Amino acid sequence: MIFSARTLRGTLLASLMLVCSASVQAQEISSGHLAAARSAIGAIQATEQFDNILLNAATQIKAELIVNNPNLQGEISTMVDDKAIELAARRGDLENEVARVYAKLFTEQELNEIAAFYQTDAGKKLLSQGPVATREMMSAADVWANGIMRDLRTSAGEGMRQIVAANAPAGAAEGGVAAPTTGAAASN
Repeated sequence: MIFSARTLRGTLLASLMLVCSASVQAQEISSGHLAAARSAIGAIQATEQFDNILLNAATQIKAELIVNNPNLQGEISTMVDDKAIELAARRGDLENEVARVYAKLFTEQELNEIAAFYQTDAGKKLLSQGPVATREMMSAADVWANGIMRDLRTSAGEGMRQIVAANAPAGAAEGGVAAPTTGAAASN
């Protein structure tokens, strides 16, 4: 039986998720620790990035169904919205799983400290301005890296000229530095 890379990746991912899920469930986490984790993930807005998953899924499914049944657009839209609303309560499952992830990685005290910091004005500003700072940091790093590359290339070129001059046969460098050669030497 031949599996596509996509099928194999999907199977491996599903297996990994089952193992991780069993591992997380096997590890006992106190209710206080979970409460601290929920507080921390709320403070750092860890799950906000997932807020549009259900909305996006509903939009995609509506589009798929309407393509095949354009005359039922209104009914399809209403039906999918109703089904999505029924599933909205499962958002709490995600919050619980994320809280368990954080509880495994941080102590209860650390989670309380994280939550406390991100509820301060400085913590809130870090959350709101962090993406801007990261973008500007990456831009500055790109400019710096380009300058380093340029300067290293210039310096290495000068170093290469010195190496070639030092290794040139006597008299060959009288008119200037010989150009470096690569591969087989030309014969005349």
